Formats: sequence, C-alpha cells, structure tokens
Amino acid sequence: MRIAIIDLGTNTFNLLIAEQTENSYTILLENKYPAKLGKGGINDKKIVPEAMERGLLALKTHLNTIAQYKVDKVVCMATAAIRSASNGQDFVERVKQELGLDIQVIDGQKEAELIFDGIKQVVPIGEERVLILDIGGGSNEFIIANKDGVMWKHSFDLGVARLLDRFQPSNPIKQEEIDAVEQYIKSELTLLYEALSKFPCSTLIGSSGSFDTLAAMLAGVHHPHLDMEKVMTYRILIDSAQALHEQFLRSTTEERLNMKRLDSHRVDMIVLASIFINFIVNEFNIKEIWQCAFALKEGTIYQIVNKQL
Repeated sequence: MRIAIIDLGTNTFNLLIAEQTENSYTILLENKYPAKLGKGGINDKKIVPEAMERGLLALKTHLNTIAQYKVDKVVCMATAAIRSASNGQDFVERVKQELGLDIQVIDGQKEAELIFDGIKQVVPIGEERVLILDIGGGSNEFIIANKDGVMWKHSFDLGVARLLDRFQPSNPIKQEEIDAVEQYIKSELTLLYEALSKFPCSTLIGSSGSFDTLAAMLAGVHHPHLDMEKVMTYRILIDSAQALHEQFLRSTTEERLNMKRLDSHRVDMIVLASIFINFIVNEFNIKEIWQCAFALKEGTIYQIVNKQL
C-alpha cells in the first residue's frame, strides 16, 4: 500500500510518500513547500487570509505530486500554526470542502512523540541520555530519551516564526536584539531547566528543518562530496556551528540569499533559529550535536506501520 504523509508545519508543508509492506516501509519521495502559514498572524493566534491561500496552494501542489504516485491513503498532520489559531478549524474545514482532505490536528505532546519515533529509526540512541530538539515555526519540541524510551518531553510555543514576528530584528540583527531574544527564550524554558537538572544531557540531536540547513552548509565546506539528500544523520562540530552562527549574526538578508546551501525560504528564519540553538548549546553545556533528517512525518509512517496510529 502506498501512503502519503503531509506534515502541515507553520513554515513548511512537508510531503513523504512511502510504500508500506507488512512491517516496514520504503520512502519513494520527499518534498516540501514553503506555505508560511504562520506569517502575519501567529502571535495573534490567527491564520491571515493570504496565509490561508498559501496553505491551500501548498496542499494542491502536493496533491498533484501525490496523483503521480497512485497513492492509496493520504494522512495530514497539523501542528502549532493550526492548533493555536482561533480560525484553525476554519482552515481544516476549507481543506476538507475544497480538497477532500481530512486534517488531524495534534497537540504538542503527540508532536514530540512522533518526532522521537522518526529520529530513533536512524540515530543509534544508547544508554546515554540525549536531548532532542525540533525547531518549528510555531513551536519547538524538546525530548529527553535513551534507548529505553522517552523520559520527558514538552512543546514550547517558541517557534522561529513566533520569534520573528515578536522581535522583528534589524538587518543585520543588533546585539541588544540578540540579548532580548535570549532573555525571552530563557524566561520561557523553566520546564526545560527543571527537566535537565533531573536528567542532564551532553548530546543534542536536532531534527530536520534548521538543523538540516546547518548540516548542509557545514558539509558543503568540510565534506563537499557528501550527497546530503542521502545522509540521514550528520555530526555538527560545535566550533563550526559557532563560526557559522557568528556569520549569520553579521549578515544581511541579501548576504544570506547568496550563502551556499541556504534554502531561500529559510533566509528570514535562520538567524533566530541559530540564536536558539546557540543558546541551548551554551546554556546547557552541550558537548556534541547531531543532525537527523527524520522527524514527524517519518514518525507518522512508523506508527502507521506499527499499528500505533
């Protein structure tokens, strides 16, 4: 059976098409569309009309792709932008009416669970605890786990689209703006401080999104022959990440548009994403960072195959 998973994120609608066998699956295609559903309204808890139209166009584009693969089932999972919007249900109903798609709106705990089920398929997690971070547009999920499973997880409304809308930084960002962002992040992460005091971690695993971008850019310098579309996990050296972070902080939008391997739709978001990552690494004394290409959509197909969803 062929299944399509659409992950309706705040910035990007991600598509995965897989061939399911009895107890496994093979990925046939992965694609993404920059819907920017949260743009213009995320901190007001609404999806503005232009964003709603972008979301519909993104889904239509993915449906055109899905039609070429003769898919038997389409599963749509919606996260922070839709679940936190006062008119999120309006979008869900429009999609049902106009496109015939049923959208499952999941809470932050379920989102974190699916992310972990994606990551554990390709990252060998052992006895040592790891801190997993998925940076989204609307929310950021943190998970503490080892080979025995999840010890703690939480979804924070600290996604990059929210931070961008709240702070609207200069171009390039100023030091006082960086300080304000970091102070705000710190004030919102009380539960993470408590969790890491109980379950300390020295390894950070970053799932998809911004971590994919960092990995691709750093691999372009240090491992230029790697085909990053085939690499499921990549070690991000902390010194290299720090140097790239400082480059982002100094850069203008125009300069970032010309940076190699930086997706154009991440140009506005990457500075704040990098500030968030850098803050976590320094604040919690992280010694090692790994990027993982698998996340929510791979966790969704995993749960479907294992009859958990």
